[in-house]
Amino acid sequence: MPYHQKRYESVLHSLGIDKVENLKEHLYPPEKGLYRCRVVYTPHAINVTYHPYKKKDIRSLKLVYDDKIEYSLKSTNRDKIDALFEMKQGCDDILIVKKAMITDTSIANIAFFDSKVWLTPKKPLLKGTTRARLLDKGKIFEADIRVEDLDRFSKVALLNSMIDFDIIPITKVREFIC
Repeated sequence: MPYHQKRYESVLHSLGIDKVENLKEHLYPPEKGLYRCRVVYTPHAINVTYHPYKKKDIRSLKLVYDDKIEYSLKSTNRDKIDALFEMKQGCDDILIVKKAMITDTSIANIAFFDSKVWLTPKKPLLKGTTRARLLDKGKIFEADIRVEDLDRFSKVALLNSMIDFDIIPITKVREFIC
């Protein structure tokens, strides 16, 4: 929760808004089941909805390239990401490359294992809350990761607040890229 609160406050401050609320005071999750909590906030209101969650089975990623995509502030407008997702060509998800650098998938930040440490892109599209927590704990480290670097990694993990740090069972990252 502290990482979500911090992102919320950061977004409001970047928009010049000083009024911040405690997000926790707006959360009333269902008592049973697994739900994704969607928090939409404006300068005047916080709207919280809950949606049943089913984890996506990601076993392959399609490299897609877009040097202009911006998604540094979490937004309800995912049109550009959705358009890139349509280019997945039979793969389970996409891996977005911006200015020759690996960024994120359509639903998660990503980390790669180089046989010593887990590395996550230094310039993701979105600095996710799980990514921030794992960086703070020293479980992952930032690095510039290019497409040509993918061959040196043996494992990949997707990370977001619903799946935490989900290691995909593969023997080489290149077999994960379709």
